[in-house]
Order: sequence, then structure tokens, then C-alpha cells
Amino acid sequence: MTDRLYFRQLLSGRDFAAGDLMAQQMRNFAYLIGDRETGDCVVVDPAYAANDLVDIAEADGMRLSGVLVTHHHPDHVGGSMMGFTLKGVVELLERTSVPVHVNSLEADWVSKVTGIAPSELTPHEHGDVVAVGAVDIELLHTPGHTPGSQCFLVDGKLVAGDTLFLEGCGRTDFPGGNVDDMFHSLQALARLSGDPTVYPGHWYSIEPSASLSEVRRSNYVYRASNLQQWRMLMGA
Repeated sequence: MTDRLYFRQLLSGRDFAAGDLMAQQMRNFAYLIGDRETGDCVVVDPAYAANDLVDIAEADGMRLSGVLVTHHHPDHVGGSMMGFTLKGVVELLERTSVPVHVNSLEADWVSKVTGIAPSELTPHEHGDVVAVGAVDIELLHTPGHTPGSQCFLVDGKLVAGDTLFLEGCGRTDFPGGNVDDMFHSLQALARLSGDPTVYPGHWYSIEPSASLSEVRRSNYVYRASNLQQWRMLMGA
């Protein structure tokens, strides 16, 4: 499958939304994942300039067939929050009508932030699989940063959103965040088999990706071995 897999990690403010100062500051990653043989692909977390991401896919000979959402914050899906508004999924849907895959617990949040009706979202549960051509993407519910945060596992790659960074993890003090949920989600990711490569939602480290075993070795969030230690580490 590796030869067939189409996978691109794209940095906001550089690879798309070039010249956008907020995109450069936030350092979001978006991802394109697809099947080179069929030409189908999905985009993970299109924000700032979603059409740029569609253009990149089309320039690679791919056609967009869906959107995967890690969580509802506007730097990942567009929309309004905390006094600022970003373009994102709505802009993309105006260009091409495709399913928007969200965790069922995140659907209302995505709808509120973006203005997309809940009926236009495709809700999922933990363990669901989204097929893109012959490429299967497993959806992992990882609450903590938000109630319905999810990660995506595909062919030895873990697209981790704002659940797990190479250094640190997503904040839990935003609305819907939960310190205890984050601990359990991080521990669940640590138990994944096969040592997948972690691809985070932001570039907050020297390298843009690393093996899960390396992240477990070097990331301070894995210093806590139980919930009590974790609460102390997080100041909860």
C-alpha cells in the first residue's frame, strides 16, 4: 500500500496560504491522503486557504472526495471563534461538494464554529474507517483537547491533530477541554502497535514528524505514568 498511498504534509503560511501572517504564526499542518491509483484523496483540516489545498491535490493529479476534521477550532476548519474569522471548510464546499467527516461528539461544535448545518456533516464513532479508493483510514476518538477530537491512522502514519505533538500536547483549558480525557487519549495512542510515524497538527518542534516510540521517549507528556501524576504535571 505504501507505493499506492498518496500522502502530503503541508504547512500553513508556506505551502498554502502563503503570505498570510496568521497562518505563518499558527504553523498549522494540513494533510492530503489518497489512493494514487484511483486518484481519490481527502484533506485533513483545511483552513486559511482551503482552495489552495484543492489546487495542490489537483496539480498532483488527485481529486478531492472528502474532508477529515480532527477538531472544531477555526485554525483547523475555518470559522469564527475568540474574535477572529478564518476561511476553511465552507470555502472548500463552495467549490466542491464532498462529505465532511467528524466525530459524533464534535459535530455540534463544528457546526457552531463554521456555520455548516449538522445535517451536512458525516458523524463517526471511534474505530470507524473511511475508505479513500483502496486506502483505509481508521478514525480514533481522542478527547481531551476538545470532546470529539480524533486522530487518523493510515498505513503506518498517525495524523494526530492537536491531541499529540512531538513536544507536548493540545491545551485542555479551552471550552470542552478535559485534563483527564487527555491523559487517557495519550495513553491509548502510546499503546498503538507498529510504531507509526506521528504527524502533528502544528509544527511546534524541530522535526515535522517522528516515530511514536521516539515521541514516547522524548515528550514530557509521557513522563506521567498515572492519572495523579498527570494532574500534577498539568497543574490540575
